[in-house]
Amino acid sequence: MGSLKEVRGRIASVTSTSKVTSAMRMVSAAKLRHAETAIAGYLPYEQKLTNILEDFLAFSADDLSIPLAQKRDIKRVAIVTISSNGSLCGAFNSNIIRKTEEVVAEYSVVLPSKDILIYPLGKKVAEAFIKRGIKPQGDYIALVEKPNYDGIAELADNLMNLFLTKQIDAVELVYNHFKNAAVQTMTRVQVLPMQPVTKSMTSSIIADYIIEPNSTWIVQKIMPKVVRLKLYSALLDSSAAEYGARTTAMQTATDNAEDMIQDLKLKYNKARQESITKEIIDIVGGAESLR
Repeated sequence: MGSLKEVRGRIASVTSTSKVTSAMRMVSAAKLRHAETAIAGYLPYEQKLTNILEDFLAFSADDLSIPLAQKRDIKRVAIVTISSNGSLCGAFNSNIIRKTEEVVAEYSVVLPSKDILIYPLGKKVAEAFIKRGIKPQGDYIALVEKPNYDGIAELADNLMNLFLTKQIDAVELVYNHFKNAAVQTMTRVQVLPMQPVTKSMTSSIIADYIIEPNSTWIVQKIMPKVVRLKLYSALLDSSAAEYGARTTAMQTATDNAEDMIQDLKLKYNKARQESITKEIIDIVGGAESLR
């Protein structure tokens, strides 16, 4: 056991750390509420537009000529992966890096590394792949710091152009889905080519669409919007998951600090009692020797 001075110093240090982690938890919780509000206001539109597109693809795919839905042999793939720019958010970044590595390893079986393009949205995942000798396709740190539709739409348009010109044959998206503040689910989505969702004519309610001028024109207008919205939705989702993970991590750190403070105070009190007991023994011993 250290001296009383050392124990007091440790108590002061841990108390200071506890205040910092508590403040960071409150900041993350506030940002989480804003992120949840953004998702709640945005998802209904994205889901409805996606459902409309899925209806057209499911029941009219054979009659439509849809370039963004053309499935072909994959000779070059783009992987969009979303992490955070900062740390102190538990296993949030390590999970996304590990999942992306799994996707890369899966494609590496049939493709050379130069044909696997990584689009990292977030500083942590970009740094991780640079260390592994993989050059990121662009810098999107600012986009993760402050998610905005225009920025993600530009990336989506670039990916769609590469797909249409056959410079890439598939686009995959890897990110953390926000379930709640304590749980983030790893999610892998194929963005391009868009594939029709299998729907039953009897089990699903089929909307009676009035189409003008025709199905092909409608789908070709809707599909690019859905691709942009899908990427933007994932970015907002990942942002909420990040703040949820950070809130939980800082709460855990604060709780651990409080437990450590209690243990240190117990050690301090024991050391102080021992010191007082020794002083009393010395006083009594001295008095006895005088007699």
